Formats: sequence, structure tokens, C-alpha cells
Amino acid sequence: MRRITRIAAVGVMSAALALSVTACGDSSSSSSSSSDSKDKKTALAYDIGGRGDQSFNDAAYAGLAKAEKELGVKGTEAEPSDGESDADKVQRLTSLARAGNNPVIGVGFAYAPAIKKVAPKFPKITFGIIDDASVTGPNIANIVFNEEQGSYLAGVAAAKVTKTKTVGFIGGVETPLIKKFEAGFTQGVKDTNSAVKVIPQYLTQPPNFDGFSKPDLGKAAAQGQLDKGADVVYSAAGLAGSGAIEAVSKAGKWNIGVDSDQYNQKGLAAYKESILTSVTKDVEDSVFNLIKSVVDGKPQTGEIRYGLDKDGVGLAMSNPKFTAMTEVIAAVDKAKKEIIDGTITVKTTP
Repeated sequence: MRRITRIAAVGVMSAALALSVTACGDSSSSSSSSSDSKDKKTALAYDIGGRGDQSFNDAAYAGLAKAEKELGVKGTEAEPSDGESDADKVQRLTSLARAGNNPVIGVGFAYAPAIKKVAPKFPKITFGIIDDASVTGPNIANIVFNEEQGSYLAGVAAAKVTKTKTVGFIGGVETPLIKKFEAGFTQGVKDTNSAVKVIPQYLTQPPNFDGFSKPDLGKAAAQGQLDKGADVVYSAAGLAGSGAIEAVSKAGKWNIGVDSDQYNQKGLAAYKESILTSVTKDVEDSVFNLIKSVVDGKPQTGEIRYGLDKDGVGLAMSNPKFTAMTEVIAAVDKAKKEIIDGTITVKTTP
């Protein structure tokens, strides 16, 4: 697998990307790739925070790694830089497409403007975008999730386990996508116990996306919520969420993770006992499925939605302390069934 490393200076990055993709990038080949893998190349362009965020980007990487192992493709990873522009994303996607990667997958809604510009120029290449359905085209696959549904289940669990009747929600950046997480969580809490208070907080406002990349921001926000009495904190903040998890863990309170099963993330091992559960999005399989569709000659296009009904979102059951809470699990299972059968409609805005 070839990885294009993070370059601090945006201008330098744009100039260097074409060379990095085709020649000198920080790269290594997967030992499990098949002998003809050179003929099947695919690429991930990471969202803010890059690989190693223990969350969203790492879930996408897991899908790429699975494709390398099972399909024999050769993967390229392209990292973002702090404060980059849409023009930088256009350059990145263009370079990846010119290098013969198919599909080229933008990890995160921030790639929408760039894919809108680049995809029409490479009609034979499939472009995937995760978490956005606004940009469409004959060679664009829109991978989207019902995050509000998984977040509702997290709200049910939080309302059941809180002792202070105060829980917190930390959103990385106040965008419509992250508002879905807040909306579902708050509704789940209130439907379970209307007496429980939810403290919502966002780390940054667009166009400042530091709220997805700086752990110190998450740590400070979580400490503020703990000081207000929160004993369960749900963070939907990418890499910044790791700072929140640290603060909550050190306080001996409960975390609810996001995107990946954060209880099992190696980078968070020191805090795993505080991670009650995580709202998971099956980004791994969605990336793998898109790559496989291209390899099979039947590329996915249009909206591909993953919800509770397809186990595309859900709650992780890795923490034995959580699964031992039979009353909580029963409440979560009941809510899941009622969402799937339409008895409960989960809001997408707070």
C-alpha cells in the first residue's frame, strides 16, 4: 500500500502530489496483494485528521486494507493538510485519477466540491464520496449513513446509565452531518427519560475544521461538560474526540465513541474501560463494497445508504461491562426494532 504523507505547507503539497502518487510517496506494498495487483489500483483521499484518528478515517482504511487482502488491489492513501482549500482537494483527486486508480474515494463530505469538478473529467473512473449525497453523476457513488439512528440508540443507553441525569454531546464542527448525531442522541435520551439533561457543544464552526483534528479542543470541551455534572459524554469529533475520551476516562465517567468501535482501537487502549459503547458506521464494508463493485466490473453509482435495517449503523457490543447491563441492552434492542419497523422516526436536526 502506498501512502502519501501529510505535507504541512498547502502550496508545496499541491505541487508535490502528482509526483508523490506516481513515484516517490512514502509507500509500502501489502504482502497479501496478488501478483496482478498492479492492474487493480484504488485510492483513498482522507478527511481532516487523516489516518490514525482512531475513528472515521481509520474505518475507511480498514476497508482498503480488506480490499488489498481479499481482492488483490493495490491501494494508495492520500493525506490532507491543515487548512487546505478545495483547490488542493481537486489537485489530489486529479493526481490519483491520472495515476490509474479506480475507484478514487473521498473520505468525507468536504470532498464534494472537488469531486463535482474532477469526476466529469474522468468518466471511466468511479469516484466515491462518503457522507455526501449532494454531488451526483454517472460515475459518482454517494455512500451515506443514517447516523441519527445509531445516535438514538446511544441516547437510550446514556439515559439508562447516567447517575447524575446529565449527559454531554460533543460535535467536532457544527455542520448538518454532525447535527444528525446530536439530533438522534438527544431524541434517544429524551424518549427514554425526559428528566435527563443533554449538554450539546461544538468545538468549531465552518470554515474552521479544527474541531475534527485537534484533541486538545475535545479534551477541554469534555472537561467543561464534566464540570457541569455530565457522567456520560458522546463525542462525534474525529481525532479531536480522542482528547474528550482521555478527559472522561481520567474522571472515571462513561464515554460513547463514534464511527469505529473505539473500545478496540489500539490508540485508545489506555482508556478503553471507559468506552461504554460506540456508535458505529460500517465505513469499512462500504469502502470494500465499492472497491469490489469496480473490480467486478459492476461499479456502484448513485446513493448507497446504510441504516439500522442493514446494520450499516449501530452500537458496538465489545465492552463486557456494557453487554452485562441487561436492562440497558433490552432497551436498546427495543428501540432498534421500533426504528426499523417505523414505530420510531428519528429526527435529523435538533
